[in-house]
Amino acid sequence: MSTEHGGPVTLKPIGEVAVFLKNQIPARIPEVYALKSMFKSVASEENIRRGVIAFRDFLYTLCDRLISDGDQYAKPPKKPANMADYPFLPYLTNLLVDMGYHGKLSENGDSLRIEEIPAFTASIDEKGKKTPPKIPFFCQIECLRFLAFCGFAFAGVDLEAKTLSISEEHVLEVSYPSNPILLTGLKALSIADMELRTGRRYWNDNNLLRCDYRLMKAEETDLLDVLTDFLHPLSEKVQAFALRLHRRYVEIGMTCSLRILGDVNLAYAFIKKGKRELSPTDIYSLSIWQFSYSIRYGYSLVVRPKKTEKYLGVIETFPSALREVIARGYGCDRKLRNERCQQGCQGIRIPLDDSILPISGEIETWLDHEISYSLPKK
Repeated sequence: MSTEHGGPVTLKPIGEVAVFLKNQIPARIPEVYALKSMFKSVASEENIRRGVIAFRDFLYTLCDRLISDGDQYAKPPKKPANMADYPFLPYLTNLLVDMGYHGKLSENGDSLRIEEIPAFTASIDEKGKKTPPKIPFFCQIECLRFLAFCGFAFAGVDLEAKTLSISEEHVLEVSYPSNPILLTGLKALSIADMELRTGRRYWNDNNLLRCDYRLMKAEETDLLDVLTDFLHPLSEKVQAFALRLHRRYVEIGMTCSLRILGDVNLAYAFIKKGKRELSPTDIYSLSIWQFSYSIRYGYSLVVRPKKTEKYLGVIETFPSALREVIARGYGCDRKLRNERCQQGCQGIRIPLDDSILPISGEIETWLDHEISYSLPKK
């Protein structure tokens, strides 16, 4: 059996994974924002922005189809590496990126002409080593069928056939009849994914399935805007509490950084000015607290206290449940408590839902005191 952090991997149902992905799709996309100059050759800025919104709406459909019928397409691997290890998801992403990046928009923008789908073909490197296609042959027709189920149309392909048959001379024509402007959005977002994404694409660090239009923006995005999108599935009171924490600690000099690597984290740390610019992972490792969204735990507030001995009297005034959580501490579950790994090394995890509201004042007091002893010396 595969293991994850020292324990057995229990694969989540594909419907739960789809909900996890759906919650990361931006609910609020501005009507007007400037784009990087590299996208001028794709279409007008207005059409690209309209296309992005259309693609966002398609992603909602895609996730809903995975929730309702995903079991028919997304088959679990024999030895899953993590709780969301469905190879079908990266296959879909590779196909969509290839369609957008390699496809040529028709003059009126209502179809994409595709002469090659690299994810469907094997390759040979300069040393003569053959690399299999990113999408196995037996899954290629299934990927096209699922996209057709979500609204795409593929001219010249028999989706009822047992296997896909596309000759090298064949030109594939792709359309999205219900909202053709989506193809313009797919084209621009695929270029952003291929040319502006940093690092490799993980199953969840997936710019296309998250509709990461911010990669295309000419101006840098305010992290408050990112946090607002991050919080949108939560209740209004929980959102207000989280936004209050963000503003409170950014104002006193903490740096907020987005890190997506399996989990989605907005991490808060004090950063010293140095010669080297810190990466999101660097800032995450230095963080005192974080907002986190994971397939395993959902939405959480995660705190890494190191100075609790300096304000024990304050902690004693907290409700007993919170006192116990703080007293339990954090670290490697196996070393601290001889328990299987529950990612305790990441910090003290508190659910970020309505249950946090009765202790929101104590949470702020706790963070205030922890941070006061962690302030950089002037």
